[in-house]
Amino acid sequence: MNILVTGATGYIGKRLIPLLVNEGHHVICAVRDKLRADKSYLNEEHIEVVEADFLKPETLIIFLKI
Repeated sequence: MNILVTGATGYIGKRLIPLLVNEGHHVICAVRDKLRADKSYLNEEHIEVVEADFLKPETLIIFLKI
């Protein structure tokens, strides 16, 4: 199952993402700044990091492709 996690760089997101991946889910991490995302996410095949700011509608076009 595809699961979108907003706040992936926050306290809860950092703990939730590994649990979801271990359950076999494909996790899409929405972050405002990719440089702040956990570097281990970049090498994980079940994790996709997308840059989006929910206060800027033009950055949300990425979700139309998912």
